[in-house]
Amino acid sequence: MGKYALISEQSIFALIPLVVYLTFVFSGRKALTATLAGVIVGCIITAQNPGSISGLFATATGSFLGIIGFIIMLGSGLGEVMAKSGVSHTIVRWIIDKIGVNSEKKGILAVIVSSTVICALLGTLAGGNAIIAPIIIPVVASVGLTPSTVGAIFQTAGETGLIWGPFTGPVVALLAVTGLSYGKMMLWAAIPFGIIWLVVIYFVALRIQKKTKDVESYNLSEIESAEVEILPEHRRTTIAFTISFIILMVYGIIKGLGTNYAIFVMFVLTIIIAVFSKIGIQDSFEIFYKGMAKMTQMYLIFILLSVMLDLINIGGGFEALGEYLMVLVDKGGRYAIPIVGSFVGAFGISGAAVAEIQITHELFAPAVNAYNIPMEVWAIALIAASRITTSIYPTANMVGQMGLARSNNIKWMLFAGWTVSMIALLYICIWSVVGLRMFF
Repeated sequence: MGKYALISEQSIFALIPLVVYLTFVFSGRKALTATLAGVIVGCIITAQNPGSISGLFATATGSFLGIIGFIIMLGSGLGEVMAKSGVSHTIVRWIIDKIGVNSEKKGILAVIVSSTVICALLGTLAGGNAIIAPIIIPVVASVGLTPSTVGAIFQTAGETGLIWGPFTGPVVALLAVTGLSYGKMMLWAAIPFGIIWLVVIYFVALRIQKKTKDVESYNLSEIESAEVEILPEHRRTTIAFTISFIILMVYGIIKGLGTNYAIFVMFVLTIIIAVFSKIGIQDSFEIFYKGMAKMTQMYLIFILLSVMLDLINIGGGFEALGEYLMVLVDKGGRYAIPIVGSFVGAFGISGAAVAEIQITHELFAPAVNAYNIPMEVWAIALIAASRITTSIYPTANMVGQMGLARSNNIKWMLFAGWTVSMIALLYICIWSVVGLRMFF
């Protein structure tokens, strides 16, 4: 704390940078602007000098958020290589052919599976569904699926993929803050949450399809040209990628390797694609670097976010808030912690998913530790905090999925988002009681 700080140590007013950040985000400002504003306010109220703030930035590059940001950049690079080599397109085509899309129900299932798998592999919602859209829309349009139906599925299935993929940013962040293994996190949190979302969105999609099939439709003449030819080299590369991915994932789980293992995996998979495709090592890494560059802003946001959180901790903001939360928790008991955490994160915190996980965890860490809440129970609250926000508010993510699906009906997007989210929150309320009794 600087000599001319505007607050005393462990002050609730140290959370002002977070309030500024959330205000900017909810008002529609870009995340980079919002985070920078939070850092500036934090520097002012804690009276940081140029030397101390420079030290915070240097530390942030090797911090938890800094590493996650780097992993996300690597994931973007790998995703670019997968797209250029035909791996992503081949996987989608295999899914479509396996399901055999000849009805509305099978069309809905094909979109769900394709979106979940590709977003899990690429670690990005917009990028994953952008690859899927031109391949799968002509197929599902031929059986009558409407843009509103496809858009709603893109949103929910893609979000599910992000909590299932072993090397996505949200999953890596979740494993880091909870200390759980990938297997335990999936078993107790991600699989139940994801299954609820996918089952519910299937029936919601049927409802949306029934209500919109006589109102809207795709113009096949505009999208038929988007078909992608799958060549023998694409199949060869995809098989090599799939086998390597499974081996690397199983090895990581068996050895209990942590966050940093994802960095190794990204490079290995890129090399494997380069070897088995006709792109070559040099060109593959050129593509990889260009893909990384697309996430440069995200990396900078995470560095700034790390600094902002450090400034809040310098002022003792989270500790001060923890004392207030403990009063509420004392009245509701330990069962209230996962429930309140889920609702606060889902409705009250917005921004990048990794940021939501980190902020929600920081806010409730004192109560979680004081009541010895098992991470197997707490993890699903963090998933809700990071995923539900973009499904209940008309955020850029939601609008982006509408655009990819060629839909312009926000009503059905919100209907789908609120339905899957409310049922998931109901499950968390039940799991909070059952889970805590199970692990105590």
